[in-house]
Amino acid sequence: MKRFLPLLLITATPALADDGKGLPDHGTRLDIVATGHVQRTPDVATIGAGVVTQATEAGKAMAANADRMAATVAALRKAGVADRDIQTAQVSLQPQYRYGDNQPPVLTGYQVSNRVTVRLRDLKAAGRVLDALVAAGANQIDGPSFALDKPEAALDEARTQAIATARARAELYAKAAGLRVVRIARISETDGGQSPIRPMPIMAMAARKAADTPVEAGEQELAVSVAVSFELGQ
Repeated sequence: MKRFLPLLLITATPALADDGKGLPDHGTRLDIVATGHVQRTPDVATIGAGVVTQATEAGKAMAANADRMAATVAALRKAGVADRDIQTAQVSLQPQYRYGDNQPPVLTGYQVSNRVTVRLRDLKAAGRVLDALVAAGANQIDGPSFALDKPEAALDEARTQAIATARARAELYAKAAGLRVVRIARISETDGGQSPIRPMPIMAMAARKAADTPVEAGEQELAVSVAVSFELGQ
């Protein structure tokens, strides 16, 4: 897994006057940006599932799509996916044309696409759910995208780590400069959060295999970056 390296941007300059960041006019400011990282096993996954149908008439294409999509949603519910975790993402109706050289396009029919976003809270059942979708008529599936359902505790651990890293760097630079860390004058949080695991497309299969489609959650990195201003003194 690709890891983010801690980013340390450090400046140490005399502050000639209070700059609004809580430093006295005789202090020296040290600015550090540090990142904390933690690893967790994802506990939820999001997939996209859809049905694409075609017919010579728009109404027939819509009707065929509605039947197959109803079967797809029913399969999700039968597999244990709650209604709150099934959300329509897109419904589209598009005319289809045949193009020829130096000829105007000819309408050949209509294509209907209906897609839902599905949140899977039982990752052990993910493979079974995917196979059930295909068996019910879904012919477009993408994902999964993994995440933590409740990442707050893990992010707080990353925050604590980031502050500890910043403090350690401040002590090092202060000692090298013949100074000491007096206090933290300012803290702000920058970009961070869950580093999403890139979803992989899953091709629809003509028939269900004997074994469930394998889905492995792996491990995910969560990161938080903080910018900390330290006051250094003698």
